[in-house]
Amino acid sequence: MQTVKMVVTGPFNAGKTEFIRSVSEIDVVSTERKITSKAEKVKASTTVAMDFGRISVDKDLVLYLFGTPGQKRFDFMWEILSEGMLGFIVMVDSTRPETFREARSILETFRAYAPTPYVVAANKQDLKDAWDLEDMRIALRLDKKVKLLPCVASQKKSVKTILLELLYSILEEMDAAK
Repeated sequence: MQTVKMVVTGPFNAGKTEFIRSVSEIDVVSTERKITSKAEKVKASTTVAMDFGRISVDKDLVLYLFGTPGQKRFDFMWEILSEGMLGFIVMVDSTRPETFREARSILETFRAYAPTPYVVAANKQDLKDAWDLEDMRIALRLDKKVKLLPCVASQKKSVKTILLELLYSILEEMDAAK
């Protein structure tokens, strides 16, 4: 059996934990803690170390999903979680343009850790104030070759599409290296 480690990263409250919970066939191992800061009352908890989930693509292939903390104060975990990854997903909240610069910075950080394939998931595309994908591509300064995909992290089908696109990119790179 082949296992593939994928990392799900992005800014605080972008949907990383929800993304993993939507598809994991095991109970997600989560290190969420209550938020005590009044400034970050967007949600009641935050990931402080990682989230971990697992999904079997078929009998021969299993994906291990590692979600990173989104808050800068926990970014020391990013490099640890990136070790051995074959690809990564950068989650971006399509409704919060104020997080786009941070998402771009996280993307560049993970590319520096390992030159692996990646995709960008534009989460919350089901909401009326979600940015259009092409506008997001411009704001995030993404090359046309970068896969920027619509996502709704709470919908299993949407999450599977993102994971498959990343898996295809990983397989393409492996084939090219042969």
